[in-house]
Amino acid sequence: MTLVIGTDEAGYGPNLGPLVVAATAWRVAADADSAEASITSAVEVAAPGLWGDSKKIYRSGAGFDALERGALIATILARPGGITPSGWPLLTATLGDPTSTEPPESDILSGLSLPRHQHEPSCRDEAARIAEALRAASVRLEAVRVRIIQPAEFNALLASGLNKSDILSQVTLGLAVSLASRAAPDEPRLIWCDRHGGRRRYAPLVARAFDLSLVRPLEETPTRSVYGLPPAGSIEFTVGGESRVPIAVASMTAKYVRELAMLAFNTFWGERAPGLLPTAGYPVDAARWRRDAAAALDAAGIAPDTFWRRA
Repeated sequence: MTLVIGTDEAGYGPNLGPLVVAATAWRVAADADSAEASITSAVEVAAPGLWGDSKKIYRSGAGFDALERGALIATILARPGGITPSGWPLLTATLGDPTSTEPPESDILSGLSLPRHQHEPSCRDEAARIAEALRAASVRLEAVRVRIIQPAEFNALLASGLNKSDILSQVTLGLAVSLASRAAPDEPRLIWCDRHGGRRRYAPLVARAFDLSLVRPLEETPTRSVYGLPPAGSIEFTVGGESRVPIAVASMTAKYVRELAMLAFNTFWGERAPGLLPTAGYPVDAARWRRDAAAALDAAGIAPDTFWRRA
């Protein structure tokens, strides 16, 4: 058996809304060299077209239905009892997010009902069918986890001396370590991460996260950084990692959670500034939004660090 973990993020670049990091854990009856091919072939049969790079599935507001369907089916597969989360509190509890700070729009988030599109009961039925097909191929999606870093926490981490890339790596590796603890003592652990910004060398970060005295680089190139992870396995950071199923499912989950967060954000401020155009939070439009929302922000008396992520 081999434990395979995939990680990805949504919201690394924006000034508004949270940074969301997600990770998935898969167990496959194959050795480390064959694990990726086993997962890929099993998913191609069990769930063709369901999971992929979130940037391709959801682009410029289109494709939310497909994004939600893929993320929720993954959540159901990984949750005992196969129950579809009915709202934001249950979704984040299911995904294990230890959120430490609440944004101003938290009441709207808590009131969000899910799914946003009418997928039930088809989501449950499809998840059951996919689970059976994966089981026949000796593949199991065991866990889906997220970590939501709201602006106030993000800014506090910056103030502690971390930079944006440090925050992403620290949160990602924290999720990876948590899921890697599922491995049996001699079971290989393969951890696949999409590359963190322009960072190329990760050995000190990996050693610190996994409490290792030494981490051996196996490869460090412009597109791929790989490190041995004792007692068996490896961790790698690659450009374009969303082509691999465990990372793709993490990518979709992170994007889905962030889009729900931005829905609540835009609803909250839209109620306070009628006519205010919604934003996805990326720098150019975030600056426009802040100018347009200036009166509402002043009236609300909300500290900028609670809604505006500093670079």
